Amino acid sequence: MKFKTRYKYWHIMLGLICIAVTGYFIYSAINGFNFEEKEVVKVKDPNANPESGLRGLHDYFYYVTCFYFCINLFYHLINGNKKFFAFLSVSGVLVASVLAYHTILYYFFPMVLHNRHPSPFSVYRAVLPQFLPLLIVSFLFAYLTYMRESIKQRRILEAQKLQLEAQISQANFNFLKAQINPHFLHNTLNFLYAKSLPYSEELSEGILTLSDIMRYALSKGNQKDGKAPLKDEIEHVNNVIKISQLRYSNQLKVNFEVSGKVEGAMIIPFVLITLVENAFMHGDLKNTDHPIDIKLEVKGGKLYFYCRNKKRSGPKQLSTGIGLDNIRKRLDLAYGDSYTFTVRDEPQFYTTELNIHKL
Repeated sequence: MKFKTRYKYWHIMLGLICIAVTGYFIYSAINGFNFEEKEVVKVKDPNANPESGLRGLHDYFYYVTCFYFCINLFYHLINGNKKFFAFLSVSGVLVASVLAYHTILYYFFPMVLHNRHPSPFSVYRAVLPQFLPLLIVSFLFAYLTYMRESIKQRRILEAQKLQLEAQISQANFNFLKAQINPHFLHNTLNFLYAKSLPYSEELSEGILTLSDIMRYALSKGNQKDGKAPLKDEIEHVNNVIKISQLRYSNQLKVNFEVSGKVEGAMIIPFVLITLVENAFMHGDLKNTDHPIDIKLEVKGGKLYFYCRNKKRSGPKQLSTGIGLDNIRKRLDLAYGDSYTFTVRDEPQFYTTELNIHKL
């Protein structure tokens, strides 16, 4: 078990000093302060070792060390929700350590002991009645510390929960408010489509495609558990390619191949389209030798998506990489370890590959 201290050694030292001083003043207050020397008849124990200041210093650091290990070990056992056997094992190790330490004192430093003992077992009988209460007090102190920190942590979590609920409510309000303008734009596009039909088929087709893109972006009813039908995502990719072709008079060189059974398959939305838009933004769109190559295959409940484009020569558009980072985070949340996402940034080509092992 890795030992991590909850209380520092000097905490225990200071704590015992405070307890001793407080106990002295309480005792003095009860019995009255009297600094005059009183003649006290002491019965000298024939087995007692001569009094020594070194023994008093030893006793102080002995108890500090015992409290230090007992409190910290018990605290981490309680904090880790260990079973009774773990507490019993640690207590046994602590008792054995104390007995071993006093065995060393008996054979090598007998003057540190308060009394002379005929054998180590006599030392054990004197030590155990003193150490076992220390063990119990250490456990109670560790338990009270754990309870105090648990209550404090629970209050912090409750405060964070309330703050998060307030933020969610505000976000929902902002979302509903922000939807007003997009819906207005969507309705306006439908109006413009109807008005443009008699004048230009190409213009009306572009407006209708843009309206479909807006509808997909705004739609929440086609999602289930944060996912959308794969066929709708494919249709959205086709619409983006279509409207881009209209912008460039159908001169863009794009290959988009779909194979496998896409009906019934679900995917988190806007992942594929983000990769396609990235290719359109940075790719050489009119290169007949190296068209933008997009492939999607669904087989056995798995999805493979491939997008490759030749990089555009000349000035490059600034890329922050936020889109790819966002894709990775969303894939992590939705699929965990059941996907691989690879990006190859070569001098002339840029390739992205996505494998989802379980749709």
